[in-house]
Amino acid sequence: MTGSTHPKRPRADSAPGNHGTFSQGAPPALDPWLWSSVAADVALASRAGPEGLEARRARRLQRLLDAAARHSPLCERMLRGRDLSRLRLQDLPVMRKGELMRDFDRWVADPCLRLAALRRFVGDGRRIADAFHGRYVVWESSGSSGEPGIFVQDALAMAVNDALEAWRRPLLRPLQRMLDPWWLGERVAFVGAIDGHFASTVSIERLRRLNPLLAGRLRSVSFLWPVERIVAALEDFAPTVLATYPSAAMLLARERRAGRLRLPVREVWTGGEDLSQAERRFIGDAFGCQVANSYGASEFLSLAFQCEHGHLHLNSDWAILECVDAQGRPVPPGQPGATTLLTNLANHVQPLIRYDLGDRVVVHACACTCGSCLPVIEVQGRSDDTLRLRGRAHRTVDVLPLALSTVLEEQAGLYDFQLVQQGPGDLLLSTGLQGVEGDEALHRARRALGDFLRSQGAEGIRIDCRSGEAARALRSGKVPRVVAAPCR
Repeated sequence: MTGSTHPKRPRADSAPGNHGTFSQGAPPALDPWLWSSVAADVALASRAGPEGLEARRARRLQRLLDAAARHSPLCERMLRGRDLSRLRLQDLPVMRKGELMRDFDRWVADPCLRLAALRRFVGDGRRIADAFHGRYVVWESSGSSGEPGIFVQDALAMAVNDALEAWRRPLLRPLQRMLDPWWLGERVAFVGAIDGHFASTVSIERLRRLNPLLAGRLRSVSFLWPVERIVAALEDFAPTVLATYPSAAMLLARERRAGRLRLPVREVWTGGEDLSQAERRFIGDAFGCQVANSYGASEFLSLAFQCEHGHLHLNSDWAILECVDAQGRPVPPGQPGATTLLTNLANHVQPLIRYDLGDRVVVHACACTCGSCLPVIEVQGRSDDTLRLRGRAHRTVDVLPLALSTVLEEQAGLYDFQLVQQGPGDLLLSTGLQGVEGDEALHRARRALGDFLRSQGAEGIRIDCRSGEAARALRSGKVPRVVAAPCR
């Protein structure tokens, strides 16, 4: 699970084969030599000391800058006249998604990659995990920061992601992995997007195609479905591993506690949202198993995994994170910044150098008691709420925040919004858009949101709309997109 795998384009009634499966072309073939060499290095670096990790970072940063200066016209202009062997990363300007997407064709390092063609590619739900131009893996990000993105992965980037997933995802059941290293005895269900080129969806479908033995043991379930349909699909599949967002895991844990969900789940993987210790305990107690959390983004899928002590460790041999304040100045270790800058050392085809992720991350200076020298981080990510709305026959209906965001983004084209619950059947939808643009967007949003809520079983929901109104931040400084009514 990842931090920014928030889905785009799934529909409430869409489910290829009702299994989240696809049957088009082939993904890029694995390069056995590249994959094995990267995997070996990741395994060795997992136990490397600070000096070994720093040497890897410095070497990979130099290669990234050299490649960007040679092959990316946008980066060549940024790096022109600089001595790359002496360049400090902090001396470079900050990259932002909106600016990069507007200059996409000059940003990428391969002239065969053009934004218009990639937009058409990700617009075709039948081509999920297909190879673009025979060699690239492509996925899209949400518009949660106001600008949807497209991200292209070359062979090196995918080899790094595969190796990090294989070697650094925590082993919650070590004995089982020794007896079943190829996961042939597991059934893995992902609850999220099942119809769109998003990182998790592409990754699952790519794995299914690369390893036919696992094809029947991987299933995706749409979180846009009503809860009853999600429960029925999961019970039909009977997964041993459940991967989803914390808010969806909490919803399913409540169903489990109420006796409406019976699953043989032995592991729960979460990511993409904040996971508090209380939520971790609730989910683990409900399913009677361990919960593993992770952190990633569409820009770098496997940024951090938790260790046996529950701490997130940054994969700092392949990714550099800089915590900065609102003026772009570095903040001391142990303190959160206003945002976080990512430098992806694995992806040379779409250089991400000091890229503004928009997340608030704390990087700790102290070593973890687990023994790893990979830095410990805390992520203050999404803090949206699950809404409990009035349903039929005096029932309440739980609606996931990511499902609401998906509907507003995909069906209404509204990315700048805040949805605040004001009562069991009252919602306030606001946007910073003004004038005709804002009014038209809210008109589409009210209709799409109303249709979706009715499909979920919510009844008599009133949606008030306001344009030209900026989203309100919480006391913590976070700006949530979906806010539940306060408990009374």
